[in-house]
Amino acid sequence: MGLGDASSVDAMTSITAITLETADPAAAQRFYSDTFGLNGQVRLRATDAPTNGFRGFTLSLTTSQPANVKALVDAAVDGGATVVKPVAKSFWGYGGVVRVPDGTIWKIATSAKKDTGPAAKDAGVPADGSGSHRIAIHSDAGTFTDLDGFAFESLAS
Repeated sequence: MGLGDASSVDAMTSITAITLETADPAAAQRFYSDTFGLNGQVRLRATDAPTNGFRGFTLSLTTSQPANVKALVDAAVDGGATVVKPVAKSFWGYGGVVRVPDGTIWKIATSAKKDTGPAAKDAGVPADGSGSHRIAIHSDAGTFTDLDGFAFESLAS
């Protein structure tokens, strides 16, 4: 069954959006909109919950070709992100990892090994950290917190 298989709709839970908690939602919104073009898929809300180090999750942007990976990583760095894992070829494709200004770690990758046109606009981090995950996952499964402490919320939340 694939995501587009109508017969699987009742049996599947779909993630519709992610809410990231940050000390400065307005700055984070500008970063995600200007850098990654994410305007509805990533939601933001203010928090002062303590956190440090790796927060237990990595978000990924998957692109169609290596030139797009490079362009997105460069744009993220220009927007204030720091490189965690430099962009490089690997057995599986091409990718890199950045920590954006709000502290979220993003892996930007493609399984393609060659560019097919001009560019469009493992995480590599230690598994330590403490405090809030600072993320909420919106789904059609209702509101609950899983065993790892990740909060799932209904889309209306």
